[in-house]
Amino acid sequence: MFAPLLIFLSFSLDACFSQTYVLNDTEGVGLVFDGIGGLSGGGATTRLLVNYAEPYRSQILDYLFKPNFGASLHILKVEIGGDAQTTDGTEPSHMHSEDDENYFRGYEWWLMKEAKKRNPNITLIGLPWAFPGWVGRGKNWPYDFPDVTAAYVVNWILGAKHFHDLSIDYIGIWNERNFDSKYIKLLRYTLDKSGLESVRIIASDNLWEPIASALQLDPELSRVVDVIGAHYPGTTTVMEALKTGKKLWSSEDYSTFNDNVGGGCWARILNQNYVNGFMTATISWNLIASYYEELPFGRDGLMTAEEPWSGNYVVESPIWITAHTAQFTQPGWTYLKTVGHLAKGGSYVALTDGKGNLTIVIETMTHDHSLCIRPPLAPYNVTSQTATFRLKGSFSVIKELQVWQSQFNFKTKKPSLFKHLSPLKITDGEFTLNLAEDEVYTLTTVPTGRKGSHPDPPASSPFPRHYEDDFNVREAPFSEAPNFADQTGVFEYYINMTDPGPHVFTLRQVLTQRPITWAADADQTISVIGDYEWQDVTVTCDVFMETVNTGGVFIAARVDKGGQSIRSTKGIFFWVFADGTYKVTNDLAGLIILAEGQSGTQAGDWHTLSLNVQGQFASGKLNGNPIWRTALAPTPKNGWAAVGTRSFEPAQFDNFAVEAVTQDSLQSSSTQIIAVFPK
Repeated sequence: MFAPLLIFLSFSLDACFSQTYVLNDTEGVGLVFDGIGGLSGGGATTRLLVNYAEPYRSQILDYLFKPNFGASLHILKVEIGGDAQTTDGTEPSHMHSEDDENYFRGYEWWLMKEAKKRNPNITLIGLPWAFPGWVGRGKNWPYDFPDVTAAYVVNWILGAKHFHDLSIDYIGIWNERNFDSKYIKLLRYTLDKSGLESVRIIASDNLWEPIASALQLDPELSRVVDVIGAHYPGTTTVMEALKTGKKLWSSEDYSTFNDNVGGGCWARILNQNYVNGFMTATISWNLIASYYEELPFGRDGLMTAEEPWSGNYVVESPIWITAHTAQFTQPGWTYLKTVGHLAKGGSYVALTDGKGNLTIVIETMTHDHSLCIRPPLAPYNVTSQTATFRLKGSFSVIKELQVWQSQFNFKTKKPSLFKHLSPLKITDGEFTLNLAEDEVYTLTTVPTGRKGSHPDPPASSPFPRHYEDDFNVREAPFSEAPNFADQTGVFEYYINMTDPGPHVFTLRQVLTQRPITWAADADQTISVIGDYEWQDVTVTCDVFMETVNTGGVFIAARVDKGGQSIRSTKGIFFWVFADGTYKVTNDLAGLIILAEGQSGTQAGDWHTLSLNVQGQFASGKLNGNPIWRTALAPTPKNGWAAVGTRSFEPAQFDNFAVEAVTQDSLQSSSTQIIAVFPK
């Protein structure tokens, strides 16, 4: 069960008025540490990483997962793709329909294998945010048919093992949605029946309540739930959760812009989730900011990799704050009971492997970071202080500690991160530190810490002004085309066996039914690409409608929203329909009509669309022939290019091209042609 926090405080009467904190295992230790992790998903937040060329892609992965190099993460949590918008995009399901199974869609399989390659002991977690529509038999609720939902989730776990040799350690229920006790019990039964007794269940990836009370009232439910996972707990828990005796995890946390202020937030969270809330694992949303920055929560994540076209990436401060704990502990270590807050602000934790090793992590982050996560941490003042630590019990024999220090230096804006200092000598079981504001220290007997580095990546550059993709990738390493970010619907590489002409390899929107949604999506499907700052562009694409009479497709420019705001997206949309008409709209919903008329288009034929946007005017061509020109509304003035469909219907796209006009390009006749494909 849970022991109370013990903070041993005594005052020394020296000139520094040093506060003394005792680290002691004489009366036993605290809870078992389960690790620090990152979350890929919720949704499509790792979308651009897979498009990086080598060696940059592998370098990024090293900073995340390679032990004793960078963050050295202990846990990787991934979204089980459900074909629906789940914050920043959609991730494809392994079962678009009940009779469809494909365990090579998307990039999460690849990411888990890359993480395992670097750290064979990493813990793997899967969690659904959304489900294909067939799971709910047409209802937006996966619990009406719990046997169907359980089988769907278990198939994903079995597919991970059979096709990728990945053993999933934990499985969740439904991200941040109401849980169903009957479903959780049936999931446990289905796991066991499928030979997956070792897979443990996390519930409910939402708040502490009502799951904590439900576990106490229902012994059978308590038997099958292994971990209570809460999101953004603000470092605190509730008594009912403590009474369950279950492991308590912050199974999604942080959600903060990854500058140095964000790094300071992360430092407080990692310590105080245990000090205040007895949480033994903390998982960052998200793993890496690898999606278009103008999507919701841009540049949240432990580091940034949002330019596969240039190869540029940035190792941000949260990587090194993670390293302060993750490089010097492992899951299975235990916290000491003697942990707590510092007298003048900040906190300290200590962990041991039970074999003589000790790691102490101290943070003195100030109140300036109180509003940087959801929900905000409670503000409190931190001032410079002198702290003496007294080692007792089995730690009294320690004579020296390795020291790693991070100083954020917010006033000078010159941070010093994860610096290895000279070893600290222990005298008579004591050592004293002068602690300034906004510092993190790790003091440890573990000698293997390392601030790993790779050569500097290429310089940052905008998305290329001229970009083409004919989708002719015979052995596609991923199911999605590079740099396209699906916002609703799923756009996959497709081999058109029925077309003997030039359109054998295409990009196809494959969903025919609205998924069980998690976030607000649209009635249309759309995939965006390019530079959000683009204003004047020409977008060209060959399109093929498969749905007779009611089918419709579009190309677009100046698309101004994505993610959970996709339903209200505006831009310039050029539509053609299978009934032989066209229209131009100022919105994805197709309600603000700028032009319309006859096109002669029909399903079953390929057509070439071209959209040109210049200043306050736009024009369109169909199969090379101008068919409309119109004045535009004042907004939006800039945004992505896009392709999409009228509804959840199959349609194909080929020979996509975009040419953007910028001030630089007006002054120079040269253009840059880049299309990066991972090998």
